[in-house]
Amino acid sequence: MAEFVVEFGKDGRPVEADGRLDAAAFHRNHQPIWAVLENYLAGQSGDVLEAGSGTGQHVVYFAERTPDISWWPSDLHAAHLRSIEAWRAYAALANIKPPQPIDLSDPAWSPAPLDGKGPDKLLAIFCANVIHIAPWRVAEGLFAGASRHLRADGRLFLYGPFKRGGKHTALSNAVFDTSLRERDAEWGVRDIADLEALADSVALKLGGTFEMPANNMILMFVRKDAGQTDG
Repeated sequence: MAEFVVEFGKDGRPVEADGRLDAAAFHRNHQPIWAVLENYLAGQSGDVLEAGSGTGQHVVYFAERTPDISWWPSDLHAAHLRSIEAWRAYAALANIKPPQPIDLSDPAWSPAPLDGKGPDKLLAIFCANVIHIAPWRVAEGLFAGASRHLRADGRLFLYGPFKRGGKHTALSNAVFDTSLRERDAEWGVRDIADLEALADSVALKLGGTFEMPANNMILMFVRKDAGQTDG
């Protein structure tokens, strides 16, 4: 079943004294997600932005396995930013940068911090469980930023539930979609075809799809001129 949406810190789970939040979904999905990402990131160097880092647990797990990659976590919620910084301090990994407040609905967003000392071009952008709990303009802003900031060989990875051809891939996802739209009419599980059209508008294309547990998927987008895609 797709992972239901909560605001971390308000979901009844314990909060550590240092501000670290714990997401139940992290314990279920971090290994399957990494099994996909490692095929493209393991042994690589460069900068990766996590768009919507939530608690900060994913970025720590990934950074531990990619010492030559600088990870740039980000979020919009203040409590999440505090948790990300707390996990960063707890992990004490030199390749995790301070979390950045990024509003993906602004198509001009940048991964650079306020002092401007940020990455130039990104090896990848990873975004999990964001675009279905946000207005469509957030997806538009995410793709616009990806087109601007990804390297020529860069990739955008989206994790979450998706529809295919206008249809849900599981009954549980349909129930989840209804619950989202009842909470906010601008939310909802997105269709892969709509995301492909959005990618096409900013010179990106779908480069691979990966089935994940609990009726989720990873969609990988690359530049249109990136050559052979992955299935």
